[in-house]
Amino acid sequence: MTAGNPTRRRRLAAVAAALVTLTGLFTHVAVSASAAVPTTPSGWSLVWSDDFNGASGSAPSSANWIVDTGHSYPGGPANWGTGEIQNYTANSANLGLDGSGNLRITPQRSSSGEWTSARIETRRGDFKPADGRILRIEGRVQMPNVTGDAALGYWPAFWALGSPYRGNYWNWPAIGEFDIMENVNGLNSVWAVLHCGVNPGGPCNETNGLGASRACPGSTCQSAFHTYRFEWDRSVSPNQLRWYVDGQQFHSVNQSQFDAATWNNMTGHAGYFLLLNVAMGGAFPNGVAGFGTPTAATVPGRSMLVDYVAVWQSGTGSTPTPTITPTVPGGVDARSTIQAERYQAQSGTMVETTTDSGGGQNVGGISGGDWLRYDGVDFGTVAARQFKARVASGAAGGVSGLVQVRLDSPTATPIGDFAVGNTGGWQSWRTIPANISGVTGTHTVYLTFSSGQPADFVNVNWFTFSTS
Repeated sequence: MTAGNPTRRRRLAAVAAALVTLTGLFTHVAVSASAAVPTTPSGWSLVWSDDFNGASGSAPSSANWIVDTGHSYPGGPANWGTGEIQNYTANSANLGLDGSGNLRITPQRSSSGEWTSARIETRRGDFKPADGRILRIEGRVQMPNVTGDAALGYWPAFWALGSPYRGNYWNWPAIGEFDIMENVNGLNSVWAVLHCGVNPGGPCNETNGLGASRACPGSTCQSAFHTYRFEWDRSVSPNQLRWYVDGQQFHSVNQSQFDAATWNNMTGHAGYFLLLNVAMGGAFPNGVAGFGTPTAATVPGRSMLVDYVAVWQSGTGSTPTPTITPTVPGGVDARSTIQAERYQAQSGTMVETTTDSGGGQNVGGISGGDWLRYDGVDFGTVAARQFKARVASGAAGGVSGLVQVRLDSPTATPIGDFAVGNTGGWQSWRTIPANISGVTGTHTVYLTFSSGQPADFVNVNWFTFSTS
């Protein structure tokens, strides 16, 4: 899916119509409704997986997934940058396990005509092959079982976005997007697309991207589960990107198609996070249909089912580590240097490149009411009594605010805080300490920000806790 730019992608209805004629060229393949994550092949190692086992109606694992809600990321382009019209929710009517080993994402339409659906993304954002290895991202999915006029506007997708997109939302498509499976309007077709470079135009022909499509082998995409796979191959030169359905490759690109800067922007960062969603309406289904979708004929309540998602890497030995490091048995070590951009959730902020010592990124665009969340911070058995953060501010005269630490809730009473105003510039860094109430054990840590003025007042690079 085009994820972060308000320019709308267009598709040609003629291309989709031509693909429908291919449906009868493949023999029937019987598939079961639920299957375990496949056994790791010889010569590969399992990096991460989710089998979506659990009670009917329960939410997907919060340790694995972030649930996106609303019509946009905070500060990001409206309608998720694609023109889709639904409101994403965490309601069980839209999102939940089906009790039979599948995740269920279900678009619904209210009596007032509002469409709702669901979108989730992995907490991990570091899926990337080591040098000389192949990364394989795979999911077993049944698209919403609806076709014809009743399917107009349905847009299920399984895809990946470059991790620098988190907290920025305006650096698409440079950071890269791998669309592993896309489908619109109930057509028996899977689209595979790469987005990169600049928009419009550029080496990835934005906003369309570099794509290919084909009918699902055997049973239609809507009537049965199929396996959708993406491979990023760093074991060959030039590197290759490959797309498959049921083990049959149907799209590829390679490094030699791109200039060095474009390829580096897409592959040189920490890695990718994975997404699953069913959008309603937007540029892709509208472009294929030739008119706005969904329509009065569109039927709600048809679910995308996801049996499993798994990531493997070729070779043996170390695999990519989770995005928040270092860790201890209880979680993230409170006494380590915790990079601000390694949050699990945020509201109102952005991520940008820092000029502070050591390089990397910092969290910026912070004003009163914004917050950052860090899960599983382990303070140990000896109480931490001091908090230090590396901050900078280029706020105008008279603009200042508080950096606060709260435990387990963004509305809990702060255990400590410090005030910060202009430090000489948004990249003029200072380390500021604050005393906190003694803390032991493992907690979710919130950094919250309070100010009497609406303007941005602080950037944060990192923070840590200590006994004194």
